[in-house]
Amino acid sequence: MTFTPIVGTLAYLLDQQSDRVLMIRRDARPDDDHFGKVNGLGGKLEADEDVVASLFREIREEAGVELTTVALRGTITWSNFGPKGEAWLGFVFLATAWEGTPFASNPEGTLEWVERQRLLAACEEDSTHQDTPGLPMWAGDRHFVPLVFDGDARQFHGTMPYDGERPLSWTYHRL
Repeated sequence: MTFTPIVGTLAYLLDQQSDRVLMIRRDARPDDDHFGKVNGLGGKLEADEDVVASLFREIREEAGVELTTVALRGTITWSNFGPKGEAWLGFVFLATAWEGTPFASNPEGTLEWVERQRLLAACEEDSTHQDTPGLPMWAGDRHFVPLVFDGDARQFHGTMPYDGERPLSWTYHRL
């Protein structure tokens, strides 16, 4: 079967001085497939847009800042993801510098700074447990988020098939 994904970007903005990560709490629209979850920032590529242009546009729209230092940390394919069973190819970035002050919120939800250690501790929770107190994340995020921050210069490239809201497996390679 041919994989025909939605292509998107996902970024984690790390304030190195405070060691906090800018996240979005998707709490603005109850019809949002991500409603109630805390996630990185990003979204879908538009027609005739490259991945980096999409990343910069999405961060400008969602957080109101212009990225200046960004690294591609990896890619992930998700199949049968979420309530609509979508297929996705995500480019995952770590941003460590930007210009401007992030918004407090946007039409998708509230932006909040989360201590990196708290985020990583949430990833260590049992991945079958959907909600970590105060950090309700997609269960699958617990597998790859630590790779975004691990300091390994190699990119990861993985696949995570889902059964709706539950990841079935996670495999990846490093280059």
